[in-house]
Amino acid sequence: MIHDSGLSLIDKEILDIIQTDFPLDPRPYAKIGQKVGLTEAETLSRIRALKQKGVIRRIGGNFQSKKLGWHSTLCAASVPEEKLSEFVDEVNSHPGVTHNYLRKHKQNVWFTYIGPSKEFVRESLQKITGKTGIEILNLPAKNMFKIKVDFPMKKKTR
Repeated sequence: MIHDSGLSLIDKEILDIIQTDFPLDPRPYAKIGQKVGLTEAETLSRIRALKQKGVIRRIGGNFQSKKLGWHSTLCAASVPEEKLSEFVDEVNSHPGVTHNYLRKHKQNVWFTYIGPSKEFVRESLQKITGKTGIEILNLPAKNMFKIKVDFPMKKKTR
């Protein structure tokens, strides 16, 4: 059954499970399949298709960097249009970058960077500036506000 979003009901169920109740199991996709009435192979096939379509960007754990003793910062940069691709490619090549967004603003590129220490993060940002010639604003948080963001796919019925 296809809904107006173009996703089947089973795909929506899979997305809900992945977001809120991903099984910690040696065969998590078999467990997800059991919940929605599919085999492990069918579940993996659907997840791969959703990833190919860009519906799923990544599947992975989210950790509280501060509790791990790591440092996180928000970064912003004013990047001329002709250097945008080069700058974004360089930023995205760093494993400490968790988000990277284009904005309609003087500082048109915003990203978060996480590393094992303030010094490591500062040095990494300096390396990006050294390679691209673009200055980066380092905006560490004074207070951390963590919100849970899930995108429920199925409408709840009563």
